Amino acid sequence: MKATPKQSADATVLAQPVWLVPAFAAAGALLGWLVKLLANWLVGWGWAPLKGPAKLLNSIPEPWLTVLGVTAGVLLGVLVGFIALHESLTVRVSDTRLTLKIRDETRELRRADVGPVFLDGKFLVLLGHHTEELVREPFDLNRAALATAFTTHGYAWAAEDPHQADFHLWVPDTPGLPVGANALLSARAHAMRKTDSGDDVRALRAELNALGLAVRDESKRQYWRLPAPPPDGNGPLRLP
Repeated sequence: MKATPKQSADATVLAQPVWLVPAFAAAGALLGWLVKLLANWLVGWGWAPLKGPAKLLNSIPEPWLTVLGVTAGVLLGVLVGFIALHESLTVRVSDTRLTLKIRDETRELRRADVGPVFLDGKFLVLLGHHTEELVREPFDLNRAALATAFTTHGYAWAAEDPHQADFHLWVPDTPGLPVGANALLSARAHAMRKTDSGDDVRALRAELNALGLAVRDESKRQYWRLPAPPPDGNGPLRLP
């Protein structure tokens, strides 16, 4: 979805537009009206799925059936719109600080601590100066506006992940990982197979990041890499 960045004297803010909620409400109203038409159509068939509920709806006299359908659609649309706003990422970029807000969490980073910034599929990724992964959050707004916001404020924008070739497919009991990483990856793999465990998957990623692992997902499979060692090390870490 496209959104116009909000530019102030010292910062650029990218967020879902405020008209998202009324847009969902309008879509819900249309859906509620279409449900009434669908119920009328189903009742006219000799056999049709959900014919019982359709007859129940048609037993409501007009104009109350239309009012009820449209009102329910509007309320559903407003709810979905607020959920979409709550689940979306808001990014505030300035020359010195970066603020990211998603759900009920707000995180601030100093500009001096942020290395390359890029989009990996639908995720905004920020790396540190030793290639460690600082942030990986879903982002579904205008990509060009995002790139412009970061470059305008002096961040290093990359067209793609500069360390993509360093990722390895995780399999159980992979050697060479930090203590506890295999258990966390196993728990995360289990959570990824559930439909209602998004918060768990996200929390386990944060635990893995704290151990130094960057994790990316492809088709329910986890890929990992370790960050580069400190400046006095002997080169980037690799599989043993």
